[in-house]
Amino acid sequence: MRFELAPTPEQAVVMGRYCGLSRAVENFCLEIVGKKWAQRKAEESYGLSGDELTAVPWTAPALEREWRAAHPSRYPWFTQDKMSSRVPKEACRVRAAGFANYLKSKTGKRRGARIGFPTWRKRKHGSRFRYDADRAAPRGEHTVKLPGVGDVAAREDMSWLTERLADGRARILGSTIREQGGRWWISFQLEVDRTDINTRRMVPADAPRCGIDLGLKTFAVLTNEDGSTEEIHAPKPLRAAQRALARANQKLARTGRESKNRIKARVRVARLHLRVAGRRHDFLHKTTTRLARTKSAIAVETLNVAGMVRNRRLSRAISDAGFAEFVRLLEYKADWYGATVWKADRWFASSKTCGPCGWVHTELTLADRSWACPGCGVVHDRDRNAAGNLLAAMLADVAG
Repeated sequence: MRFELAPTPEQAVVMGRYCGLSRAVENFCLEIVGKKWAQRKAEESYGLSGDELTAVPWTAPALEREWRAAHPSRYPWFTQDKMSSRVPKEACRVRAAGFANYLKSKTGKRRGARIGFPTWRKRKHGSRFRYDADRAAPRGEHTVKLPGVGDVAAREDMSWLTERLADGRARILGSTIREQGGRWWISFQLEVDRTDINTRRMVPADAPRCGIDLGLKTFAVLTNEDGSTEEIHAPKPLRAAQRALARANQKLARTGRESKNRIKARVRVARLHLRVAGRRHDFLHKTTTRLARTKSAIAVETLNVAGMVRNRRLSRAISDAGFAEFVRLLEYKADWYGATVWKADRWFASSKTCGPCGWVHTELTLADRSWACPGCGVVHDRDRNAAGNLLAAMLADVAG
């Protein structure tokens, strides 16, 4: 759960320092592990083994020990500025999680795409830092306590969270403070009892089932059991902001390095990207919430989005649509409200298959928005036919 903060200028400066501290600790951990791993490899080539080899600090406790031993001499400002010790602790945990994911991926113990070795964290990668457990917590409906920073005002009402924290229906597991475009947010990692919300918003037992075909021209085409269809059009926020982004980036490119105008121009570009992301998120959340609360079962495609964005002509439009995020949001919200999400096989030819007779149009291209079946003569709208085929495949699978 995320809330926007309204820090004073002095608090924003302190929070910026903690972002720099977190970045410094993460890079320190990367440096230490890299050096000791290289030393260990060299010792193995010399014939050493067992306890004779240099120990690599892969875990969070080991990295914390390395940080505590090194910071008095390498980072004296940490003690001089009396900064919170919780931030380096969480930075070590973040790095340890990255190393663990890399090692599991390398040995085949982690599902999904291969993960590379963690890279050096730079300022341009984003400003953020973390607190563990409930070190950072709401003090009221509009105030958040941040260790080392103080009580920071929140721009949004947090009564939904404070009420559940008070009666034990929610527990804070951790929190992340992040800066984007000159604005600050706090994201709480929560363990929440959602029984009352899910029961109140439970999808009706007689709610219709539907199939959804995702596309670029029309974001989603829905076909219900009764044969009715619905089109959902995305706002395409990145496309709408292209001209403004081009001008802002042009002004950024013309500013001098390390100048104040460059800082202002960079913030202007960041705010435009933040607005684009906000519009996309708003659309995806509202759409998936409505579907999860009104449909008892939803059939969707299994899209290889990572492969789709390799198409240079369509990659921007595909990224702007947010197909993968749409399916991710829909899955967990459907689980909340008692709906079911059925995902078709990746190679299921939903657009190429004629719904009435089953003939497959193998020569269908992306440019063909409609086509006539030579077997039964039915003229198909590409997207509606695909949504209907997804719905039929789900119903057949459930019946079987």
